[in-house]
Amino acid sequence: MEEQSLIYEICGWAASIGMVFGYLPQAIETIRTRNTSGIALPTFLMMAIGAAFFMLQGLLHKPDILWALVITNFITTTCSTIVFAIKIYNDYIKRK
Repeated sequence: MEEQSLIYEICGWAASIGMVFGYLPQAIETIRTRNTSGIALPTFLMMAIGAAFFMLQGLLHKPDILWALVITNFITTTCSTIVFAIKIYNDYIKRK
């Protein structure tokens, strides 16, 4: 692996770690407390959609799959979808 490729990989994984650990506290708190009063529904919908497409981009990258992109966005897609579902439940189903 040449030096530029190694730097590229390190940057990708560093970004992944930053994104996941920056995002997880909000998702964990929402899952734990079920409190979604301060969460904007469109934000989590768009974050889930965006992360899903980034994950797809990582999977479709040729010749090699971009695992940092796939793993990070799998985690954020999953968390965004869960938070979105809790928000829908709290705002539309639970209130009925």
